[in-house]
Amino acid sequence: MLITHDTRCALDTVVDLVNTVPEDAAAPDGLPDLASLQEFVRAHEVSDIGQLTERDLAGVREVRGRFAAVFAAPESRDAAKLINDLVAAAGTTPRLTDHDGYDWHIHYFAPGASMADHLAADCGMALAFFVVAGERERLRRCEAPDCGRAFVDLSRNRSRRYCDSRTCGNRLHVAAYRARRKEAAAG
Repeated sequence: MLITHDTRCALDTVVDLVNTVPEDAAAPDGLPDLASLQEFVRAHEVSDIGQLTERDLAGVREVRGRFAAVFAAPESRDAAKLINDLVAAAGTTPRLTDHDGYDWHIHYFAPGASMADHLAADCGMALAFFVVAGERERLRRCEAPDCGRAFVDLSRNRSRRYCDSRTCGNRLHVAAYRARRKEAAAG
């Protein structure tokens, strides 16, 4: 599956956005305030964004929950409906652009769009490409029992199971190894 630079950036953005959702009522929100949203925009080099407001923060949090539902969708048809609703509500306006030293690419958000509509349009379209390509199963949640973070499996054989093999995957492999050694020593 060919993934262009702008689609990859949108995928990284939507994954990081979804992973700011608190895991439970006791967990802190990953976007607690306007300063954290401004840092998110800076870190992801989101273009064409004016002065952010509390309204933007509320809108991004609402869109974030809708993106989380896409990753949790049991079937492609469910994911497609969620994505269609997100993209339609954003007032999608595809246009070619070549800003900031990047070659030609497509922005899907309308000029002057709010931060939430910007993310809904561009990130929604990036996820839509996976549904269209029959690759929706690549939109995953980490299988580590204590994690559940979102990620996009870009491995060649669609075999990635953990958000980060160095942390979640390694931790589970070490625990299984220790359990086997303990069982062998007891037996």
